[in-house]
Amino acid sequence: MTDLAYTSATDLARLIRTKEVSPVEIVDHSLSRIEALNPLVNAFCTIVAEQARAEAREAERKVMRGEELGPLHGLPIAIKDLTLTAGIRTTFGSMVFKDYIPNEDAICVKRIKEAGAIIMGKTNTPEFGHKGTTDNLLFGTTKNPWNLELTAGGSSGGSAAAVAAGLVPMAEGSDGGGSIRIPSSFCGCFGFKPTYGRIPYDANTRNMFWSQAPFLHFGPITRTVEDAALLFSVMSGYHPLDPYSLPDTGEDFLYEIRKSPGDLRVAYSPDLGFYQVDKRVRLVIEKAVQNLQTLGIKAELIDVDLGSKKDFEEAFIAMWYAQIASAYAWLLPEKKEMLPKSVIFMLETGQAMTAMDYKKSELIRTDIWYRLQKVFENYELLVCPTLAVPAFSHQIRGPKEINGVKVSPHTDWMLTNSFNMTGHPAASLPVGFSDEGLPIGMQVIGRRLEDSTVLRLCYAYEQAFPMRRRPLL
Repeated sequence: MTDLAYTSATDLARLIRTKEVSPVEIVDHSLSRIEALNPLVNAFCTIVAEQARAEAREAERKVMRGEELGPLHGLPIAIKDLTLTAGIRTTFGSMVFKDYIPNEDAICVKRIKEAGAIIMGKTNTPEFGHKGTTDNLLFGTTKNPWNLELTAGGSSGGSAAAVAAGLVPMAEGSDGGGSIRIPSSFCGCFGFKPTYGRIPYDANTRNMFWSQAPFLHFGPITRTVEDAALLFSVMSGYHPLDPYSLPDTGEDFLYEIRKSPGDLRVAYSPDLGFYQVDKRVRLVIEKAVQNLQTLGIKAELIDVDLGSKKDFEEAFIAMWYAQIASAYAWLLPEKKEMLPKSVIFMLETGQAMTAMDYKKSELIRTDIWYRLQKVFENYELLVCPTLAVPAFSHQIRGPKEINGVKVSPHTDWMLTNSFNMTGHPAASLPVGFSDEGLPIGMQVIGRRLEDSTVLRLCYAYEQAFPMRRRPLL
């Protein structure tokens, strides 16, 4: 008997093609799990059950008629509530947009639908994706399926929780500072932020604006690397509406990931030079690096120098605050009572910034790019912890102390945002568990445009050291 809840998307697609399982059966099973478990996890904020069932019936008819099927035919998928979906409510996690229904799909959503996937609904996100945990005034808090007292991470927390809990086999997420990789690490999923430009980014009509500060990406969240490669191959490729989207390289990512990783040179940094990393995390990552050696991969401990931590943090914050204020400052006089304090602070701070403040941040960003290029002159990949800590209480923004050292609860526990400054491909690969049984992710970063190299290492590791535990809901 096939366990549909935890069967990979790739295997489900094969079962549909061989008529061993029906799209109707898969969608009904997904909806039954959503009905039973979503009240506990709060992964989905909008569910389109009847639409999904109707599409599943049509998908089944296409199978029975022997029509050509797309690579995602009949597969359930979740879409983050920051991403536009035609005819399906898209709130951006905000009370202001609680009734907004777009007329068009984002480019990546259109491609997902054309490939045959069936949207089950929208997943929860913090307002405008502004932080690394998932809660908002409109839908409340998303819980971690491994422990409902803990955060699922953010801002794609709903997508990661939905995949981890077996509600759907795959989900779309977006990442402007770690928002795919953070919840993937906390929830034990595989999350991939591709090279900037690989997947067209059209969160709204301001493509020039949103693309640059810092780099924002769509990407897959799945339970296996193979599934992520499958979904990525559907989402990627040039589109004229995004002036920064890259041409299709013609790579077959499902083929590329199966190449031997033994020729790869990998640099290992335990802390990227300036983070405190919890001892529980460091032990798991060190074991994972040892495991890489058993695969014939040369993994070397290096000192990463990204410059001044203070300068980096100020630059990243300046870029984010200026961006969100430029887009949403109009809400302050009109809708301020509908906004959380954290968003109000970002909008007001961003409004007060000068052009000189912003341009200074670009100088720092450029410096970080060149420092990382020094690493990639000698190594194809860089690995480090995705996050400095295992999942923490969903009632806090983040830890105030790590290893007895005071840290900022806002950003000092995420080792992800450097790679939004530079646009490098980066994944969070689940590689083990803390003593408390919480998933730990290892971040794998590659050279620009070498997405298949990141996926290749992750696939080889996953095949050799599979994660067999599941959340106990």
